Amino acid sequence: MEKHEKFLKQAIEMAKHNVNDGFGGPFGALVVKDGEVVGKGVNLVTSSNDPTAHAEIVAIRDACKNLDSFQLDDCILYASCEPCPMCLGAIYWARPKMLIFAAGHNDAAKAGFDDSFIYEEIKAPYDKRKIKTVKIQPDNYFSPFEEWIENENKIKY
Repeated sequence: MEKHEKFLKQAIEMAKHNVNDGFGGPFGALVVKDGEVVGKGVNLVTSSNDPTAHAEIVAIRDACKNLDSFQLDDCILYASCEPCPMCLGAIYWARPKMLIFAAGHNDAAKAGFDDSFIYEEIKAPYDKRKIKTVKIQPDNYFSPFEEWIENENKIKY
């Protein structure tokens, strides 16, 4: 647990510095492989005008670039706070072996970062969502998947 705490404390310190540096929200994340930091990220949403620039996403992008891979095999992702639904999805797609976080989503909600409504929206039927959501299926809607299924050179992920 001591080695995990070391990296988690580093992610927390990054989050604190990010607040004071004015780059974005109070979130920091690290990707570690074999005891070495291979990716770092802080929340850059407001400074980059990118709503997807959460600390975990930034750290995943950095680690994947540094590892020259689209997956984080044998990596551990350390986050100063429990990941939001978007980040959690990205973490699952990146496939690290472990996720370790400090503050919970209820702690984030106390500071004004409440993502519980997104979890509810994901479960809601399309016609009940707050953002109008419409599913239309033209006759070629499945064709990209047919191309994928038949492509012998695809790289599965």
